[in-house]
Amino acid sequence: MSAQCQLTGVKPVFGNNVSHSHRRTRCRWNPNIQWRRYWLPSEGRFVRLTLSARAIKTVDKIGIEQAVARIRARGEKV
Repeated sequence: MSAQCQLTGVKPVFGNNVSHSHRRTRCRWNPNIQWRRYWLPSEGRFVRLTLSARAIKTVDKIGIEQAVARIRARGEKV
């Protein structure tokens, strides 16, 4: 599963863990990505989306139709 949200485009962030002695080691922080299946009434089918937790709340707020329109505006296939 790709660690990128289809709606918001959020990706993993890279940086350093810094210890008490100030030694640095590389670290990767992944977004909270989850698969969600939504019914798309206009097309009469289910769509399976890879969404972050924040994007799931956005879909609940704006609706699946507008969310799919935003994803397609970004150039992604749904």
